Amino acid sequence: MKHSTTQLPRRGRGPARRIGRSLALVLPVVLVLSGTLAVTRVNWSGTPSDSVLTASDVSAPDRTSHSAPRAPEDVLRDQLLTELQEKDPGVALTHLQETVNGRPSLAEHCVSIARALGRAAVRVYGPTRAQSFARPVCDTSFASGVLAAHS
Repeated sequence: MKHSTTQLPRRGRGPARRIGRSLALVLPVVLVLSGTLAVTRVNWSGTPSDSVLTASDVSAPDRTSHSAPRAPEDVLRDQLLTELQEKDPGVALTHLQETVNGRPSLAEHCVSIARALGRAAVRVYGPTRAQSFARPVCDTSFASGVLAAHS
């Protein structure tokens, strides 16, 4: 049996190897960039909105044309304080309880919101009348807010 001394062509030096190496270098960069762009397009605030954050929105905050997104508990607090002034603390406390029941993620802020409502009620109605609106919303935090504002 006689062996051939003819050399076979070496594998791995053709165009497929060059394409493979190019993809190995380029593909991670493409994946990182596409992931970064995808993250900037996600609405992270938790509130539904038609506007989408783009990378250009992050550069320099301009308070006059774009207001920064506010936390849901801050929005709720402001709405309830307005409602307290326009109607009465009882209505605001009812809406606070309904909102916390509907969105349990706001439960951790219930105490601070109820205290803020209690302090505001003292400013608007005085301590005696404000205390008359107290009810067991968020472990009687409204009443402690009334007491803190009166002391």
